[in-house]
Amino acid sequence: MLGMISGIGSIVLSTLSQVGGIFILFGQTLYWMFIGPFIGKAASRKNIFAQMVFTGANSLLIVFFVSFFTGIVLAMQSAYQLAQLGAEMYVASLVAVSMARELGPVLTALVVAGRVGAAITAELGSMKVTEQIEALQTQALNPVRYLVVPRFLALLVMLPCLTIFSDLMGMLGGYVMGVFNIGINSGMYIDITIDFLTLKDIYTGLIKSVFFGMIIALIGCYMGLNTSGGAEGVGRATTVSVVTSFIMVILADCILTGIFFFSQM
Repeated sequence: MLGMISGIGSIVLSTLSQVGGIFILFGQTLYWMFIGPFIGKAASRKNIFAQMVFTGANSLLIVFFVSFFTGIVLAMQSAYQLAQLGAEMYVASLVAVSMARELGPVLTALVVAGRVGAAITAELGSMKVTEQIEALQTQALNPVRYLVVPRFLALLVMLPCLTIFSDLMGMLGGYVMGVFNIGINSGMYIDITIDFLTLKDIYTGLIKSVFFGMIIALIGCYMGLNTSGGAEGVGRATTVSVVTSFIMVILADCILTGIFFFSQM
């Protein structure tokens, strides 16, 4: 019994320590973004753009495939149910609203967490175990300013952009299925999509994507900067980073969806 209590206490303390460390890293990141001398450096801006290309442009293909085929599957599944009510035409509105409010931002965040979040942790973790982080500090370069802020800003900007792209590709997949398989008139499908999709549906998903971007960046950077144990430690930190990012993205989505839902009542 004492061993079990001790184990639970150790897990709780470790979790609280990591949560506190992530909040401290978040505060340091905000400092170097808004107070510290960061934005004026040409090298820093170049680093930000390089991270944006890696985070955004290089993720377009996988986001396209995931969102496009999700739209197709969503249209097929919803058409099966709506056909029993004679309302197949409303597949368009269901796909559009579902992609904009929920599936677009969540699926994009999970894809980016698996691809970019893992890469961030592995890169920073490798730098940590090979003492490159300490080398930066000996050159009077702050690791948060030089390594964390560019990745944080890149995800903060590019994840909403990828979410918009994901929404459009999901709607395109639903359009292809609705028009060429279910038999909905093309003009009617587009009109129903426009009529039912509101501005609030769009900015709800974009607000979620901003929070998801911050979560992925902070967890990835924190795990990377606190890696230990050589190559094995890098692999372990990368796995923990991806799993934690997935859990936190789903948890944040649940909380934000609840906030938006009760704000409508």
